[in-house]
Amino acid sequence: MPSIVVVYHSGYGHTQRMAQAVADGAGASLLAIDAEGNLPAGGWEQLKAADAIIFGSPTYMGSVSWQFKKFADASSKPWFAQEWKDKIAAGFTNSAGMNGDKHQVLTTLFTLAMQHGMIWVSQGLMPSNTRGAKRDDVNYLVSYSGAIAQSPSDAGADAMAAGDLETARLFGERVAQVAARFQRA
Repeated sequence: MPSIVVVYHSGYGHTQRMAQAVADGAGASLLAIDAEGNLPAGGWEQLKAADAIIFGSPTYMGSVSWQFKKFADASSKPWFAQEWKDKIAAGFTNSAGMNGDKHQVLTTLFTLAMQHGMIWVSQGLMPSNTRGAKRDDVNYLVSYSGAIAQSPSDAGADAMAAGDLETARLFGERVAQVAARFQRA
């Protein structure tokens, strides 16, 4: 079984709930970036030991949160030592808008992974984009590059769409399956 870590920042609990769904699917451990943009003690070592790292950030003003950006900038030390090279990588995000420029966040996470020489895993799910599709269907928001979710700005994390959370769980499963294939190689 590959070692997988979901490293994420969550400002209001929505991204944390999504991170939990991803972790449930992947059999991964959670590593929260705190309100000051720091990892807990032993966090960098946990990432170094992982076979796969799944990045998560809310979409704020079309980008990652400043706390996630601080973490990303601090990852220059593992980058210099090439500690994450050839690890499996993936990413997810959540915002209040149906679009909200979430793809820009996934591109930022992808670029971070590419800077580290990591191997990116796509969503791998067909879209729910027919006339009969419902909001709680899997991949209703239709993303291919990573998992995305939408949460109304006036609702708590408990009001997240079941389909978005299931999409996140299935995404975690896919990352685990790909990581296991690379582990056997």
